[in-house]
Amino acid sequence: MKKLLFAAFLLTATLSNAQDMKFGVKAGFASLSSKVKVAGISANGSDSGFFIGAFAEMPLSETFAFKPELLYVAVGDVNQIQLPLHLKYTIAEGFGLLAGPNLGFITGAEDGMKSFNYGVDFGASYDISEMLVVDARYNLGLANLVEGGDSDNSLKISGFYVGLGYKF
Repeated sequence: MKKLLFAAFLLTATLSNAQDMKFGVKAGFASLSSKVKVAGISANGSDSGFFIGAFAEMPLSETFAFKPELLYVAVGDVNQIQLPLHLKYTIAEGFGLLAGPNLGFITGAEDGMKSFNYGVDFGASYDISEMLVVDARYNLGLANLVEGGDSDNSLKISGFYVGLGYKF
């Protein structure tokens, strides 16, 4: 985990000299769904809460930008620190598509549960103005969070996020 955070920090620091780089803060609504499978029998659940955090947007070309975020997500009994690493593709003035991996660190994971979560995000963003941005995305949880879990014993968490960001 420390190596991963260090690598993300190095990447951000390396790209920090990029022209037109912007930083910002964001907050919004989070809805998580969990899929539990025990002895091959499945059950689903969902809960809602909020997220708050910071982001950077580093242009790579006219249409592509790298957009890492660091978020605190609080939904029901699940609190996690997320590190989405999005690639943003601008499809029209102000409109962008987002995709990339999302790494999560569940705080206070219960016994028998892994604390490292990962998945893939897909979403869209709209720049309301030079300083305000709204985005929505779906996180497809890929990690089996059960210690020693297999295909018949698993827990996966996915989520839908809608937020408002302010760029500096």
